[in-house]
Amino acid sequence: MIKTKLVWMAVTLMLGLSACGGSSGGAPPPPPPPPPPPPITTAEAFQFLNQTTFGATPAEAQNVIAVRYDAWIDSQMQAPASLQLPYLRSLPRPVNLAELHADRVDKWFRDVVDGPDQLRQRVAFALSEITVVSQLGALMQAPYAVADYHDQLSLHAFGNYRDLLGVVTLHPAMGVYLSMLGNQKPDPLLNIRPDENYARELMQLFSIGLVELNIDGSEKLDNLGQPIPTYDQAIIEGFAHVFTGWNYAGAPSFEQARQNDNNQSVPMQLYPAFHDTGAKTLLNGVIVPAGQTGDEDLQAALDNIFNHPNVGPFVAIRLIQRLVTSNPSPGYIQRVATVFNNNGFGVRGDLEAVVKAILLDVEARPAMPMEIDGKLKEPILRLTQLWRAYDAQSQSGVFPLAPAYIIFGQGPMQAPHVFNFFSPFHAPAGEIRNSGLVAPEFEIATEYQNTFITNYFFILAFNWNSEAPTPGEDDVLIDISQEIAISADTDALVAMVADKLLGGTITDTLRAETAQMIDRVRIFAPGNDAALAAEAIYFIVTSPEFAYQR
Repeated sequence: MIKTKLVWMAVTLMLGLSACGGSSGGAPPPPPPPPPPPPITTAEAFQFLNQTTFGATPAEAQNVIAVRYDAWIDSQMQAPASLQLPYLRSLPRPVNLAELHADRVDKWFRDVVDGPDQLRQRVAFALSEITVVSQLGALMQAPYAVADYHDQLSLHAFGNYRDLLGVVTLHPAMGVYLSMLGNQKPDPLLNIRPDENYARELMQLFSIGLVELNIDGSEKLDNLGQPIPTYDQAIIEGFAHVFTGWNYAGAPSFEQARQNDNNQSVPMQLYPAFHDTGAKTLLNGVIVPAGQTGDEDLQAALDNIFNHPNVGPFVAIRLIQRLVTSNPSPGYIQRVATVFNNNGFGVRGDLEAVVKAILLDVEARPAMPMEIDGKLKEPILRLTQLWRAYDAQSQSGVFPLAPAYIIFGQGPMQAPHVFNFFSPFHAPAGEIRNSGLVAPEFEIATEYQNTFITNYFFILAFNWNSEAPTPGEDDVLIDISQEIAISADTDALVAMVADKLLGGTITDTLRAETAQMIDRVRIFAPGNDAALAAEAIYFIVTSPEFAYQR
């Protein structure tokens, strides 16, 4: 009975407190939810897409606005890779294998213009400009190798950089290009010494660079204020001896290993008798002990490079330059390098996390832009953006631009040498160099090359468009029908082209000059609506505003 009364007293007390709103010691009401983020503008979406794809389009900009940056990136990272090698394998084998490079380039253009995995292909293109191989030279007769090398970059674009270094090192395309394939242990009697080419470039160009770096990308200095070299000749020789004994896979012996259609895309095979099993000096005083297998030496050497503190800032700088800006601040570099060193879950070298850190950093699209933001758009990206914006296609479905490197100064796997199309340190003489800045893409922005590019855009705008009277089956045509429909209104025409190519962010000067050119065409070619549309496109696509990636 007493227990029952106590229970009823407790219930009565609780009901009373509830009725009067509780005591003064009750929990405060929850805070209101944070305000939603501001909507993404079309100009911001274009800026983002020109960093993450092969050219912003109005349709894709609306997609970014709807789902926002994070979700767009996540969706792209889940998209399967568009691959070149299966396509090349499906084609009849020509007598001259070099002919397949044209098909490889065609497939690359189709993938980057129309393919769904835009971000993956853009990152793969960036990686191809860091870990360079090229069809020009020793790989001219190895199109399957070059195609598969690109496919590996695509497949590993969001993987781990350590894995990528392993794939690159053992790929026969790299083995041929930087002469690791067929590298032998020393034999003084036969005057054989291990080739040092790959050892040098793996360190200098693919991973750590020439001098020690702080995590923000600045150079470490010694007591005399001089940069500290990352390696010396003894270390180069140590790595060169690691990279001995590897040749084309599947042969009965090292001496009989020869290129064939199949082993171009198979990792190189170790032939133990030709590997140097002596001790080897690596980075930071690490000694690989004698008596290990070739694979044990290789894994130890790649781990040694991968764990060097330079790799984080080195990769951060190179990828930021290729995707976002030529001159990232030390803070931007440090933030990305920190993610490279640890993705938040204790993993080093996670490229998925690195790419996200680059693209979502506050400096990628700063609220207060400065003159040093952004970069000169790579020539080939100017072309692909135009093609994407204007739904370019040919009757046959191909994009026959095999000599892209001649017209645009660059093309897929068509670099003139292992140092890429341009140096990450290039600074044009004058204001840029005097300010301590760099502008890598300006190295190929010569008068000669710009003339080629301008002429190509002229032909594309005026001749290779949807109004072409008798186009060839393989002619890639842009669709200018919407521009023709409004060509009677100069201002509307300029606005439409600016919307498609610039996200609507056209300066008053360019708007006025484009309008003046259109009105001149009206005078000299009355009634030619296609010429009006072509003039508007040509004038804007060859403008500095289009060439500048914000």
